[in-house]
Amino acid sequence: MLLAAGFGTRLRPMTYNIPKCLVTIKGKPLLEIWLERLTHAGIDNFLINTHYLPEKVVDYINTSKYSAQVCLVYEDNLRGTAGTLLNNLSFFKGEDGLFIHADNYCLADFIAFQNAHAMRPKDCLLTMMTFRSDNPSSCGVVELDERGVVIGFYEKIINPPTNLANGAVYIFSAEFLNLYSEKFNLATDFSTEILGLLVGKIYSYETTEVFLDIGTPESYAKANSNFG
Repeated sequence: MLLAAGFGTRLRPMTYNIPKCLVTIKGKPLLEIWLERLTHAGIDNFLINTHYLPEKVVDYINTSKYSAQVCLVYEDNLRGTAGTLLNNLSFFKGEDGLFIHADNYCLADFIAFQNAHAMRPKDCLLTMMTFRSDNPSSCGVVELDERGVVIGFYEKIINPPTNLANGAVYIFSAEFLNLYSEKFNLATDFSTEILGLLVGKIYSYETTEVFLDIGTPESYAKANSNFG
């Protein structure tokens, strides 16, 4: 599941006429980068939610080589990350699945990510992708125990104790998805309302490849430079 419904307000005026998921990185739409890399890792079915300028996402998908692999879901009213997951649980068909904030430029190894999830401690319900941030006070950062299990969260605080940031890219176990509608049916935001309740149940995978939030003109320019 690729979350792609946001307004991209920090990238205005660029995003007045194009949704953030279709801004280009080195000539290629961000959404295409995600679909290309995930497909290469053996993932072949995608659900993408839309809201802002949805017709442009529809046009892009319908004319892309990924059209047969993608289910587009339009949200008339934004449901929030947790609400979108709740409303589309059936997409996962009782299996493990990825849940991705698709507004990042990410060159992670998704095969290695899936392998880490397969080897996670038995008591962990999901696996979180993490990365080292140059500006951790602008991120949600995590602390880990010796097994790589998340034991602490710090959301955009001054002088955070670590620079290991939550990439908002997850693999959910079937067990977690099966209990989700019962435990979290009132939540709207996954990061702020749910993650904190799962301390000790989240395994982590740190990517050392490029991982960059392109939400500001400065970071967008960095992604389009020789960085990565």
